[in-house]
Amino acid sequence: MLSCCSVRMLLFAMGFLLVILQPSTGQFPRACANMQSLLRKECCPPWDGDGSPCGELSSRGSCQNILLSQAPLGPQFPFSGVDDREDWPSVFYNRTCICEGNFMGFNCGECKFGFSGLNCTERQVRTRRNIFQITNSEKDKFLAYLNLAKNTPSQDYVIATGTYTQMNNGSNPMFRNINVYDLFVWMHYYASRDTLLGGSNVWRDIDFAHEAPGFLPWHRVFLLMWEREIQKITGDENFTIPYWDWRDAEDCVVCTDEYMGGRHPTNPNLLSPASFFSSWQVICTRSEEYNSQQALCNATSEGPILRNPGNHDKSRTPRLPSSAEVEFCLSLTQYESGSMDKMANYSFRNTLEGFADPRTAISNISQSGLHNALHIYMNGSMSQVQGSANDPIFVLHHAFVDSIFERWLRRHRPMLELYPAANAPIGHNRENYMVPFIPLYRNGEFFKPSRELGYDYEYLQEPALDSFQEFLTPYLEQARQIWGWLVGAAVFGGVVTAVLTGLVLACRKKRRGTSSEIQPLLIESEDYNNISYQSNF
Repeated sequence: MLSCCSVRMLLFAMGFLLVILQPSTGQFPRACANMQSLLRKECCPPWDGDGSPCGELSSRGSCQNILLSQAPLGPQFPFSGVDDREDWPSVFYNRTCICEGNFMGFNCGECKFGFSGLNCTERQVRTRRNIFQITNSEKDKFLAYLNLAKNTPSQDYVIATGTYTQMNNGSNPMFRNINVYDLFVWMHYYASRDTLLGGSNVWRDIDFAHEAPGFLPWHRVFLLMWEREIQKITGDENFTIPYWDWRDAEDCVVCTDEYMGGRHPTNPNLLSPASFFSSWQVICTRSEEYNSQQALCNATSEGPILRNPGNHDKSRTPRLPSSAEVEFCLSLTQYESGSMDKMANYSFRNTLEGFADPRTAISNISQSGLHNALHIYMNGSMSQVQGSANDPIFVLHHAFVDSIFERWLRRHRPMLELYPAANAPIGHNRENYMVPFIPLYRNGEFFKPSRELGYDYEYLQEPALDSFQEFLTPYLEQARQIWGWLVGAAVFGGVVTAVLTGLVLACRKKRRGTSSEIQPLLIESEDYNNISYQSNF
């Protein structure tokens, strides 16, 4: 096991070597964060492999107009043309790279999730594991990777520090650099921030990543991108995010110096100085300040991570979620329902997110269950939506939430059409692009089993099936669902066949007289073959 000193030395060495060498993935591509790209509303950077926009010369992709969904939205956001995130990303760009085959990325320079190789033709499935079931060296490496991401500037991406209007419609670009870890904190903030309406006015009932159908697909993409960035800055292509299985936990078992940081000995709201997370600075936590200034979070440091697990409002969240609550949530057959927001009843998404009671699936926003319960329980940086990703426990928590989503997908095998195509809150319809990701991803593209996206969870893995079994599985599931009808049809068919057989035998016996008694076996054999043949039709 690595000592704390060894981990720090490893971090310094890795940071020194990688800080200027590796790219990042996330929000505004640096190559498009300039006046020319903004005024042309085009983000089609060249691929380094052949120097052509989107790698077009190598048939990786091409620069095309963005096709936006025209499906109607829900009533939750009664404005139009006041928020840069509407019809993402068209306020900034209406032409981007559209990649071919298994290529992906803002310049089609990467492979889609689940593929690798020079031509992105090699399928791969990596396994996410329980943080308490990985080795000490794997755990220490994970912690070192987190700290490296916090200290490695993103080479490919920048963040916006002003709205498009504040940028004078593109003629005055407002962007700044950011480290890889904070890039993802900022993206989570940007997706969930309030709408700035001018003066001191804001609209709070808006969130492109929560409180609606896109909650689970959005965070699935977020984790996949975060995982890939760690792979890229470390060179560890086999890295996967560990998860914390918090079912039936009595307290925050990951809140120790060995893992995600223990409690400070004199200030219960801070982390132990023995954990290097105690030196981390948070960003994007002062939403009221940004609102009053009609400004965006500019990633300025705002103090240390706050966390005081268990000393929260227990009337809102009495305890951490139980196994029984998770199982009840998984039994719900509707992914979404009703208003498709935090008031939805009998919605799997709303129950897992935590706005519906995990014992009844009835909306109750005065309580926080399942996913929300963990955020409230942590009683600090994780408890405020916009800045919650500052606490590294965020990724462990959301990896487990994603595994519950995966269990539901495998149990119910929903068709894509089950994900709402229209009338969801803004940004959450099936064909809407997720805010604020560039390259572009639609919500519906991630409403599918994780293995199709290149990853699995260790506790969900089953013995490998051969190809014939995999082919038959969906048909056997459909047969199971109509089994009662099939049995009834078989019984009815048997009765009809028996009656017809009796009538045929009686008629032949009457017609042939004594010959049927002389050759009974021959006659029975002929009749049997005849009936069997006819039963085929």
